[in-house]
Amino acid sequence: MPKHEVIQVYLDDVIELLERHKLVEDLMQRQHTPKHELVENLVHKQNKVEFQRLLDQLSSSVIGAILETLSTEDRQIIWRLIREERKESVRLEISETIRPEFVIEIKPKNRSMSIRVFDLYEGRLRQIPIETKEDLAKANPIWIDLVMPEDEQIAWARDIFGVNLPNPKELTDLESSARFYIEDNGEVHLHSDFLLDRKDESRNVAVAFILKNATLFSVRNKELPVFRLQRLRARTEFGVVSEAKDVLLDLYAAEVEYSANALEDVYTELEAVGRQVFRSQMTDDEAANILAAIAEEEDLNGRIRRNVLDTRRALSFLMRAKLLSDAQHNEVREILRDIDSLDGHTAFLFNKINFQMDATVGFINVNQNKDIKRLTIISVVFMPLNVLAGIGGMSEFTMMTDGIPWPIAYGTFAVGLVLIGWITFAGLRFFENRKLKKIKV
Repeated sequence: MPKHEVIQVYLDDVIELLERHKLVEDLMQRQHTPKHELVENLVHKQNKVEFQRLLDQLSSSVIGAILETLSTEDRQIIWRLIREERKESVRLEISETIRPEFVIEIKPKNRSMSIRVFDLYEGRLRQIPIETKEDLAKANPIWIDLVMPEDEQIAWARDIFGVNLPNPKELTDLESSARFYIEDNGEVHLHSDFLLDRKDESRNVAVAFILKNATLFSVRNKELPVFRLQRLRARTEFGVVSEAKDVLLDLYAAEVEYSANALEDVYTELEAVGRQVFRSQMTDDEAANILAAIAEEEDLNGRIRRNVLDTRRALSFLMRAKLLSDAQHNEVREILRDIDSLDGHTAFLFNKINFQMDATVGFINVNQNKDIKRLTIISVVFMPLNVLAGIGGMSEFTMMTDGIPWPIAYGTFAVGLVLIGWITFAGLRFFENRKLKKIKV
């Protein structure tokens, strides 16, 4: 059977499965039953099994030809069902006009490998699989990203590209003169802090950048959301980067955007804390929890402020070094304007944090004053009683009550103590209420 007839036969089967898939999805959206989610998952699993069974029977060339005849939405449905080990061979069979639609996330076979290499292909970043030193030598990368690289990988970069990469374990706080500089051989070195903000972890991670010739090297000891975002954008959007310096500037721009999102989260948390602060009453335990939450947000806000300051210094260094084109200069100015707006926002949040902390500490002071007031009232009430009790214990009291049975004498004395204590307490309450009335008036 000719190839085009084979393609047509399987194309009909694929279209039938796609129509069934869409029909089931439409029915599930219209029918809302208690078992809706269970039925939907079951149907999707069945369709997936049928699709994969059919795709496993087809050659890469046939699958590529089928994908070219379908719409963009249908192509993506089938692309997600192709097994990972076959995607690269199928992608090579697809025409160059639609090939950029199909993105492959390369996962190294060796889990210890922590080097990602990207070249520029059709206006987009493309990740190159690197397993050996020979693979790296054949590549023509514009960006090499290393996360906790092994000594062997650092040696690869030194031997192939002639660049000395720092050990990520030694990336600590440096003096300003050592953070941004240019070597005699033209290497541009930048050491910047990037924010890592998670629910269980919030800290700044040091990243070393080295620009040599037309390649950007980045070294760090932690995976960062900004780098994942940049890789995704550059692989899927056309014309995002055209050279290594574009990658560097986009990383800084994404870091500013990530910091802005973190500031929004800080503001949201402070709003929730504020609703607890602005209550009429607060216990000491509640105040302690609120202070802990405020301190955590203050620490994150400080990290963000330090982070954007470091980014501003790095961008200023690139502009002063005259390493950027006119278009890149304009992009840096836009990033610096965004940083200026973040500076004002962090200052506002610092003021808000200080206000809430002062208000919380004020509640604690009020609670302590109440405790001291209670102790003062008790001491004032018992002060005359202590004097009278001392008199009652003296021998002169026995002489004064001579001839009176002691139960009557001491009973009357005890009643007198209680009466005097109550009169003292009532007097204190009277003056307190009178003072409150004057304040209200």
